[in-house]
Amino acid sequence: MTLNFLFWIFFFVLVYTYLGYPLVLYLLTALKKQFSSAKKSMDAGYEPDVCLFVTAYNEKDFVGQKVENSFELDYPKEKVQYVWVTDGSDDGTPDLLRKYEQLEVYHEPARRGKMHAMNRGMQFVKAPIVIFSDTNTRLNKYAVREIVACFSDPNTGCVAGEKRIVEKEADVAAAAGEGMYWKFESWVKKMDAELNSAVGAVGELFAIRRELFEEVESDTVLDDFIISLRIAQKGYRIAYTPNAYAEETASLNVKEELKRKVRIAAGGVQTFFRLKSLLNPFRFGVLSWQYFSHKVLRWTLAPISLFLLFFVNGAIVLKNGFAFELNFYSAFFLFQILCYILAVIGWYLENKKLRFKIMFVPYYFVSINYAAIRGIFRYFRGKQSASWEKSKRAA
Repeated sequence: MTLNFLFWIFFFVLVYTYLGYPLVLYLLTALKKQFSSAKKSMDAGYEPDVCLFVTAYNEKDFVGQKVENSFELDYPKEKVQYVWVTDGSDDGTPDLLRKYEQLEVYHEPARRGKMHAMNRGMQFVKAPIVIFSDTNTRLNKYAVREIVACFSDPNTGCVAGEKRIVEKEADVAAAAGEGMYWKFESWVKKMDAELNSAVGAVGELFAIRRELFEEVESDTVLDDFIISLRIAQKGYRIAYTPNAYAEETASLNVKEELKRKVRIAAGGVQTFFRLKSLLNPFRFGVLSWQYFSHKVLRWTLAPISLFLLFFVNGAIVLKNGFAFELNFYSAFFLFQILCYILAVIGWYLENKKLRFKIMFVPYYFVSINYAAIRGIFRYFRGKQSASWEKSKRAA
């Protein structure tokens, strides 16, 4: 296998994952809108009972604002069940929550991970629609109504809300990078949903039909991803509504963001084994292509290709000694060097608040791909626990 052949394999994987797939999605959704006359209408008068479901581990600093935010949501209060599961918390979180008589608080002293708490808590849910959210996020006022409206379509089994990072005019690397990443990710998710189905949901805000929930393995790392895609495997659609969103602050710094991304990547590999049938296009059609392109490549082959491409490209440029000819390979190698130099500059300026946030893009991009590789190794070494220390967030 020649170096040139390896170069084009790595180049194609990288370009297709981050540019090609979003472009194809955009074109296909545009064609669908052009030739499809059927428009899905949502019933604004659809008002089933809902359950706001939150798992919390040692969240005493956030429960007050989360409860206040939950009570402010625009939806009939008599139709909302508030369920909190606080297993393992020993900082007074359960006691703080019990001060609110509207809440149902379920607590066990043993800490067995978020998925175990979710499995246990689902037995107490009475409403047909369950809305999951994290303690450290704030939902917009009409989030519940926007989500519920999507369920007026009987083919919708899960609804993914949008995750938004609270941004400031001038931000450090972690906040700027994470904010831009989620804007791009939300756009791709929107295209996925318009074409066929969103590929998974985020734990900050997603909802399911109670009847479709099945107990998930307690050692599951990405609970939101497994729950939502197993519903998609049953033939239901994962809808996406950017009008229902959860806001949270960015990771405190890139080190904290890396900790989160490594865990997600390790959980992603775990997911591939547990959802391996989803890669069968004869059974799942377009969803298999979306899943492979949007998630499998991004968490596995793309990060590996990013770093190997640099070394393979360098070997091609230098294979005839140190002679340097200006061609595509040499030009692209110079482009890679420039990107890595910018990444180093971003690392140096990591904790400087800059208005020109684009400066942090190369650094954040290299960092999250490095984290993905670490996550792959962590999974196969068996070092990723379902219970983990949360990443610290900016104030």
